[in-house]
Amino acid sequence: MKIGLTFDLRSWYLDRGYSMDETAEFDKQETVDALDNSLKIMGHETEQIGNAFQLIEALAAGKKWDLVFNIAEGLYGDGRESVVPAILDQYRIPYVFSGPVIMGISLNKHLAKLVVAEAGVPVSPGFLVSDIADLAKMKLVYPLFVKPVSEGTGKGITDKSLVKNISELKEMVEWILKEFNQPALVEEYLPGREFTVGIIGHGDETVAIGGMEVITADNLPYSVYVKENYHDYCKYQPLSADIAEECKSVAVSAWKALDAVDGGRVDVKADRNGRICFIEANPLAGLNPIHSDLPILARMYNIDYQKLLEMIMASAIKRIKVD
Repeated sequence: MKIGLTFDLRSWYLDRGYSMDETAEFDKQETVDALDNSLKIMGHETEQIGNAFQLIEALAAGKKWDLVFNIAEGLYGDGRESVVPAILDQYRIPYVFSGPVIMGISLNKHLAKLVVAEAGVPVSPGFLVSDIADLAKMKLVYPLFVKPVSEGTGKGITDKSLVKNISELKEMVEWILKEFNQPALVEEYLPGREFTVGIIGHGDETVAIGGMEVITADNLPYSVYVKENYHDYCKYQPLSADIAEECKSVAVSAWKALDAVDGGRVDVKADRNGRICFIEANPLAGLNPIHSDLPILARMYNIDYQKLLEMIMASAIKRIKVD
């Protein structure tokens, strides 16, 4: 099969004047090369297409692929992860990972929680703040956790995200509204253990391949800085027997409720009573073979990088019935 790779290369944007913060979610060349090499080992012919701009240029030049392996995060707006899948849909080119609707809902943590809660998955009570005046209507119990509604990779999460009173809450909400130009999601804080679960498949064939507990130094929030410096601030360990099945069950139920496909991660955390709650889904999980959470947790269950990619590809090929 001829497979194109779509991705946002961080260096491509930095060379054009974009900031480190704007490109925090983007990939390094080593990630793209690892994916490319893995697909070639499977016997496929590959082409590194690049980002949405480069994809449009390639399509305009008449290029075609049997399948696109898409890890493009997009640049601006709450539909940024939906851009490449939507373009490919218009050209009727099949691709790996979820489509534009699922990508958009999952990126918006408030909408994702509404969907999974409707399916009976436990979530922490939350409130969306689009204007500082909205706080007058809020009826949540402190302490609260505040974050941008549509960011990834821990962007917008700081040591001030955990708030204990109205003054701290207003300060954090005002900063998010101004800094990210998007609503703030305010949730009752989940004080328990935090986990991320790896998912493969779609619908009734969804499986949790394993998961890991995320333990941060001094109970720091899992921010973009902490993630980028995980060797110094994080300890990862496989799901313990006492919690493994509950974590997997919540993650699989959330994944199915969102109708996500092929592979990704679901983050969960325990509430004050020890009940595992859905935090967010990542249907476009990082795939750096060394540093990304999904490959890290997969290795804990004897699934190496090549096997992980083969599982993802098997799901996509079966789902879209390509040869």
